[in-house]
Amino acid sequence: MDGGPSWQDKLKDQIPDELGREVDIFETQMELRRRGEVDERLFAETRLRRGVYGQRYDNGQRHDGTQNRPLEYRDHPTKGPETMWDAPGMVRIKIPYGAMTAEQIDVMAELSEDYSDGISHVTTRQDIQLHFVHIEDTPDMMRRLAAVGITTREACGNSVRNVTACHLAGVCKTETFDVTPYAEVLKEFLLGHPDVQDFGRKMKPAFSGCAQEACGLVNMHDIGYIAKTREVDGKVQRGFEFYVGGGLGAIPHPALLLTDFVSEEEMLPLTQAVCRVFARLGEKENRGRARIKFLVAKLGIEEFRKLVYEEREVLPHDPRWTSYIKDIADYAEVPVREPAPLETNGEHTPEFRAWYATNVRAQSQEGYAVATVKCPLGDLTADQMRDLADIARKFSGDNVRLTVEQNIVLRWVSEADLPKVHAALVAADLGAPGAETIADLTSCPGTDTCKLGIAASRGLVAELANHVGHLNGGTDPALKNLRIKASGCFNSCGQHHISDLGFYGISRKKGGRLVPHFQVVLGGKWVENGGSFGLATLAIPSKNIPTVVKRVTDRFLEEREPDETFTAFIGRLGKVEVKRFLQDLTEVPSFEEDPSYYSDWGDPRVFTMEDYGEGECAGEIVPMVEFGLQASEREVFEAQLYFDAGDMEKAKAMAYKAMLTAAQALVKTEFYDISDVPDQIVSEFKTRFHETQRFNDRFAGSKFASYLFQAHEVGGNGGRPEQARDRVQEAQLFIEAAYKCYERIGTAGAPA
Repeated sequence: MDGGPSWQDKLKDQIPDELGREVDIFETQMELRRRGEVDERLFAETRLRRGVYGQRYDNGQRHDGTQNRPLEYRDHPTKGPETMWDAPGMVRIKIPYGAMTAEQIDVMAELSEDYSDGISHVTTRQDIQLHFVHIEDTPDMMRRLAAVGITTREACGNSVRNVTACHLAGVCKTETFDVTPYAEVLKEFLLGHPDVQDFGRKMKPAFSGCAQEACGLVNMHDIGYIAKTREVDGKVQRGFEFYVGGGLGAIPHPALLLTDFVSEEEMLPLTQAVCRVFARLGEKENRGRARIKFLVAKLGIEEFRKLVYEEREVLPHDPRWTSYIKDIADYAEVPVREPAPLETNGEHTPEFRAWYATNVRAQSQEGYAVATVKCPLGDLTADQMRDLADIARKFSGDNVRLTVEQNIVLRWVSEADLPKVHAALVAADLGAPGAETIADLTSCPGTDTCKLGIAASRGLVAELANHVGHLNGGTDPALKNLRIKASGCFNSCGQHHISDLGFYGISRKKGGRLVPHFQVVLGGKWVENGGSFGLATLAIPSKNIPTVVKRVTDRFLEEREPDETFTAFIGRLGKVEVKRFLQDLTEVPSFEEDPSYYSDWGDPRVFTMEDYGEGECAGEIVPMVEFGLQASEREVFEAQLYFDAGDMEKAKAMAYKAMLTAAQALVKTEFYDISDVPDQIVSEFKTRFHETQRFNDRFAGSKFASYLFQAHEVGGNGGRPEQARDRVQEAQLFIEAAYKCYERIGTAGAPA
């Protein structure tokens, strides 16, 4: 019996030729790889540039306690998840500046059911990720996305990633002008551009309509643009403050000002010049130093600026640089309802009032509002996505955007419709209040699906969500706007560096057993485009993190000065005092005393790193090694104190010493009589651990070892004063890598 036309027949005329051709090429590359005619290393970068990742596979069990739909291995019913072809992976879908139509939301719901686990995951860079997708299904997914104008091209890999922008652009009362059309133009210009195909690592762009809010987070991006105007010959000229070299990751760098005004005519060519300089001079061998932030730091902003403007002078003219400007004035979003004020007759329910207080913001256009849909952990089911599409069609139109806090906003909602919108969201289980407050926590996927995840950030955030509403009765306004964010590792995909209370996953050993921990990062600044970064303070067992949150926020409420921000309060408190009043929480009971410490949040199994990297040896702890590593932690803490006191030379020297101490501790597992002479320590470490690849692992490669070698080469406290901050953080990461190396090798027997 004829089942009607296939989706291929229905969509073949809707897929743009260029996008369709890209998918055809990828499908051919997949077939060549199956035949062994394409090297795996080359194919890996190919699929990454199509948004296709490998992922950790855990029999469908998420660590936040929810269950994925189980998936059978295609063509390999008895085979374990050994390769990309055997096990499901993740597909990242670019949503430029977070803008989606109702039709696109419907398609995402269909794809999540047909190919994934029924969940659409909103990321912290306004993408959507579908997990547990088989690579054989990705070409069909890409074609169905292309039919509604979405591509996965360059969503991953060494490329220009998704162009993000403030989710309130165009409707915000504090913006200079709407950056949306400029973000669209930049996306179109850079996608597939030959000058951005030879990067050593990725590049992330962002736009913000103003300097004071957080929405664009320009300060943490490789290239960033903040809207600005100036008057020229009596006319208002649009342009941007142009920033370069920002980034979170292992070593966070604040973006630096390339120019305080680039006109809209010069935005694209100057960006192209930046990309060419990065492609030519950026690191290609050591991936740990291959981001543009390291090139800017190496050259200095003055030299980098000089090179960029020299590059700009020799660029061949491209008519696209300015041809878009004539269309900017015509850009406009179209509401589907007439503006009308909200009725204030006092008959609204308490639930609506609570939601309205936190999730609704008045637009700059009178009579309209933005309604934020709070999405815990960034996840929406297929049914919720369909419900959301229906709500958008009726009340918002194609004016939906994803946010960098993993939420979704409905724009251009008539204020009079807000009670109906809330009721519809409640029916879809999407009507929770507390958006953009302390109750709106952020997490990366962590150990649920990410191969680099060390601790269960999603599980932690799910647990903390049960606690934050009870902090001081949940009533003190001083806590309302604090941000809590967690990452499964140091890479900061959960943006822990720019949160008030941030956490990133690490591990420690106790009595020969692994214990999940989180580094506590306090005092980051969310506003002012991610204005400043917090620094790591202490490694705390995962099960004690809720107590950390309670203790820190209680003290903030008790001791804050009038109008004092949390960032200022932590700065005034100082790291010595923070360490003192949290120190007891670092203690771990033995397994026999309390086995719960040896499991992660949302995962009842005993904590292990076997599915991370190459596995571990369950050896005994060597007391001398543990002592040495603990001494190195103390030294890097002292380096942080010198940095805070403004003594950059001592900060660099102590950070270098901390790395030497950690390296010496590892060497002592094989060569007990190693001296304290730095040359010998570095030489023995290089021979025994670096050259043998034993210090390296999948999350670090060789970059952490290079931190020691670079510091040793310049004499410990060498280099420019402004490099002290990097040296301290590099030492922290080197020590973490030393711990992981020790965990892998276990006991090494009697020293040589």
